[in-house]
Amino acid sequence: MIKGLAISTVWVLDQDRAKKFYTEKLGLEVRTDMTMGEGGMRWLTVGSPNQPDVELTLMVPGGPAMDPESAEMLRKLVTKGALGAGVLTTDDIHGDYKKLKDRGVEFLQEPQERPYGTEALFRDDSGNWFSFTQPREGGLDLDRDWTC
Repeated sequence: MIKGLAISTVWVLDQDRAKKFYTEKLGLEVRTDMTMGEGGMRWLTVGSPNQPDVELTLMVPGGPAMDPESAEMLRKLVTKGALGAGVLTTDDIHGDYKKLKDRGVEFLQEPQERPYGTEALFRDDSGNWFSFTQPREGGLDLDRDWTC
């Protein structure tokens, strides 16, 4: 049976640039950086030091599992900023928002209250957007009329 999520793919335009962004700006650590076979695909994963069992693989569209036309379409979507890559959590949204902004992370939205917590939105160096969220203590707030 399924035990959980171990690796999730984030499509990037340049793996070296993405590696620098995810480690130096976001503070994640490199878990794997290797080439599979001679001239093969680069397998680059990063993750939070606080969550050793979950990794993001930073993949360039293409390779043996994707035809060139599909790879080009995916690159265009990434470049356009049309893909949301997930939710990254924190226990200090305001402090970490300031730290990331000072490191040059491009935020699309300042921290705002939501039913699930306080959320800011940012883009990575390829154009993917992430929700950066401090979850609400006690779970969802369903007692208030929320608008986005």
